Amino acid sequence: MLASLLLKLHLAGRPAVAPYAVLGALLLTAPAARAQAPAALRGTVSDSLSGQPLAGVGVGLVGQPGGTATDALGQFRLTGLPAGTYQLRLGALGYRLKTTPVTLLAGETRGVTVSLATTALNLAEVTVRQPRDPNQTLAAISHIDQTLRPVNSAQDLLRLVPGLFIAQHAGGGKAEQIFVRGFDADHGTDFAVSIDGLPVNMVSHAHGQGYADFHFVIPETVEQLKVYKGPYTARFGDFATAGAGEFSTKTSLDRSQVKLEVGQYDTRRALVMLDLLGTHHLLSRKPESAYIATEYNFTNAYFDNPQHFKRFNGLAKYTGQLSDKTSLTLFGSYFTSNWDASGQVPDRAVEQGLISRFGSLDPSEGGNTNRTNAYAVLTTALPHGAVLRQQAYYTRYNFTLFSNFTFFKNDPVNGDEIKQTDTGRNLYGYTGTYDRDDRLGARALHSTLGLGTRLDDSELGLRHAVQRRVLDTLSLGRLHEQNVNAYLDETLELTDRLTVNAALRADWFVFDFRGQRADSTGAQGPLAGRVGRGRVSPKLNFYYQLSPAVQLFARSGLGFHSNDARGVVQGSGSFNALPRATGAEVGSTFKPVPALVVNAALWSLRLQDELVYSGDEGTTESVGPTQRYGLDVSARYQLSARFFLDGDFNYSHGRILDAAEGNNRIPLAPTFTSIGGLTMRQPNGLSASLRYRHIDSRAAIEDNSIRARGYFLLDAVAAYTRPRYQVGVQVQNLLNVQWNEAQFATDSQLRGETASVNELNFTPGTPFYLKANASVFF
Repeated sequence: MLASLLLKLHLAGRPAVAPYAVLGALLLTAPAARAQAPAALRGTVSDSLSGQPLAGVGVGLVGQPGGTATDALGQFRLTGLPAGTYQLRLGALGYRLKTTPVTLLAGETRGVTVSLATTALNLAEVTVRQPRDPNQTLAAISHIDQTLRPVNSAQDLLRLVPGLFIAQHAGGGKAEQIFVRGFDADHGTDFAVSIDGLPVNMVSHAHGQGYADFHFVIPETVEQLKVYKGPYTARFGDFATAGAGEFSTKTSLDRSQVKLEVGQYDTRRALVMLDLLGTHHLLSRKPESAYIATEYNFTNAYFDNPQHFKRFNGLAKYTGQLSDKTSLTLFGSYFTSNWDASGQVPDRAVEQGLISRFGSLDPSEGGNTNRTNAYAVLTTALPHGAVLRQQAYYTRYNFTLFSNFTFFKNDPVNGDEIKQTDTGRNLYGYTGTYDRDDRLGARALHSTLGLGTRLDDSELGLRHAVQRRVLDTLSLGRLHEQNVNAYLDETLELTDRLTVNAALRADWFVFDFRGQRADSTGAQGPLAGRVGRGRVSPKLNFYYQLSPAVQLFARSGLGFHSNDARGVVQGSGSFNALPRATGAEVGSTFKPVPALVVNAALWSLRLQDELVYSGDEGTTESVGPTQRYGLDVSARYQLSARFFLDGDFNYSHGRILDAAEGNNRIPLAPTFTSIGGLTMRQPNGLSASLRYRHIDSRAAIEDNSIRARGYFLLDAVAAYTRPRYQVGVQVQNLLNVQWNEAQFATDSQLRGETASVNELNFTPGTPFYLKANASVFF
């Protein structure tokens, strides 16, 4: 090009010196042009032990504003950088902070590869800012809890959500009743639960809307929990009104493990987790991992009527990088469980001496369930810093439950036992997300476009039974329900300190139910219908980094939970199908001293209709619009290198808006809950924790004439861990307190009574319970 220019100048008859003058000018200006060209830094961050890429690692340059975070493939980029020498800083919860020097020349794009090592928990190093996912304001709290709080069951996993309480009332085989942010969320109606992107909540379930049976998850395989309170995050749709819990399983095992547990009440548990690949490869020569895990549980529990509870879980997972730009995850699991139950008993049955606190009025209660899951995730890096993640999943599900809540109220001869079935359910789903980092002027912009669909197909039945023998079919029909959704989520750094997150989500539902059997009375034909309904849910959130130790936030958004398809097809309007939730909160995550992390939020949530489908009655129960407001405070404090304190304190005030004063309580809505404890972790492998749980007494009925009784419990756990083995012991209800776990105001009638009585019915909580365990690592 330069030679051509010189030739043209010469042929034009210019003086011979002119070409050399031009050449000199070009040579003089070229360095200046190169000096002005910005540089870029690209890199990949991985786990130093497994070699797997790490997502969500905070990346920045010391002394420079802004920063970024690694994407789903562990990759990052920093652009528009002047030439010079920088200190590249990388940090993530659970990993040792790393700083490395990087020198950039003008106009160059430099690539770096960095590995991070895990580190012991030190609250002084915990950060309060989440650059990749600002809506995860509880990230620091959740990470500390997973490190410190003992997890011995799927129930313990749910308790990792700050402020969440659970109650079991069907022999351990059913999904737990969930209490969070002033909600009796039943079995998940107002709290969304997922594992690896696989939805746990069941729509239009035989027993209750949003039914979230988490028992198919093996606790030792869970690696991470992300908690989102309120309806402020666009990727969560149905059921995410009070919030959502997003669990992730391990991508690899640090070591294989065999574990045995024994406890009172004939309790036994066995666990095997095996690393299948080690240093070998399967589909590529890049980092790969594969493992299997199996679990078996048995217990008769503490009831007079042995529960004969049995559960088996099996899981297999593969994660591998097929290339620098593509990763693949394959997952399969199987779960089966069966049990007998003692159910809920009325106060008067115990007071009259008909049964003990741990007795049963109908020993034939119980059930069985099984679930098979499979999914595949393909993650691909695209040009311009974009990442495409695609997940397809499938679930096969069956459920049978025998219950008796009213005893002899409806049928004085045979009793009121019901059989609920959800059989042959096929759940198909797809979720795709397109993530991209851009610049809007000088400011960083992160965009996420999401598309998804979910299809549920099942046969739902409600029957009258006696001693598990069916007498009559009350309802039977085929469910076909589909959700199609899309959302756009934008996160923009308005200034070096202020970030705005704005999103819009759209959902469309098709509810289809075809009844195959009329009501046994013949008063109505089979219920049948097809209804389509939609919701648009905007979100707007602000985050202000007041200092490295203080983040302020103000969040708002609309959400919803769907109603059961059977309730929708016999009702009218979106009120009945998709009642809206409107939420807002202000708060802060801050560190008043380096060793103390605090999260506090003042929140408000209004429901368009407090709507719950009762699978026990086959009807939709509505109390009208409700309003809740409250205060959540979570604190984690490191007393010393070995001792940690933690506490969650949650207050809520809720009322039914259209009801008269004195008759406007929201049944079973908790007003104050608290969980906390003291944990010790010694360098020699010895650890111990003393923990408490408290929930206050609260109204069990609108007029507050019947109250659910509060309780305060102490639990303890201790373990001794060495590189090749671990031994431990766990004690529940250390003080052997009498307490009620599940409680309801129920209108029931006992055999021989002439009229029903509306009073407190309860399932007794665990008495003093001792369990020991031993593990071998290899």
